[in-house]
Amino acid sequence: MKVLIVDDHALIREALHSLLKELKREAVILEASNSRQAMHLLEEHADISLILLDIGLPDRDGFSVLREVRERDATIAIIIISSSDDQDTVKRAFKLGALGFIPKTTKREVMLNAMKLVFSGGLYIPSEILEETICPWPATKPATRGSLKNLGLTDRQIEVLALLMKGRSNKVIAKTLNMAVPTVKNHITVVLKALSVNTRTEAIIKVGKMGWELPPKSEL
Repeated sequence: MKVLIVDDHALIREALHSLLKELKREAVILEASNSRQAMHLLEEHADISLILLDIGLPDRDGFSVLREVRERDATIAIIIISSSDDQDTVKRAFKLGALGFIPKTTKREVMLNAMKLVFSGGLYIPSEILEETICPWPATKPATRGSLKNLGLTDRQIEVLALLMKGRSNKVIAKTLNMAVPTVKNHITVVLKALSVNTRTEAIIKVGKMGWELPPKSEL
């Protein structure tokens, strides 16, 4: 496994390097302090499978780097590492193709778990971002399975949504619910349409606003 860390602060790169080695001791880790170096390394190493990308780069907007990398290769997993963690910034990152967003203030253990989730094919959204979506509506009545069914969702689709909320990948959802991956994809398409959203991230945030409580772990 080959990983590229892109950040202009040497201490941040060192900390991320340490975390990655703790998770994947065999990983080959490359480092870049700006976008120019990053793009050069991407050209030299076509087998890079993960990028940890700071959006506050000195020579270029990190979002434009994210967009360019995603246009070049849709298979590279990209995690944004940022000092900004407002909701708009997070939404923009996922819209451009990030699979994870980790604020630099995140505790080490949480950061490790976030990276594990992305490594396993999942999606990581910081919990504080989801909490922000719920706080403005403290009196909102939690959405129940019944109210979700009013959107036209079946019990099976609600189970898929529950796992989606936990950041699980299509493959993991399929294994958990004992169904084929194409079937999971079909269910997700229906869920997104029912919620009037276009992406998994938007679905997670919208359901967070609804205050829907996930089924107990014993059920999934």
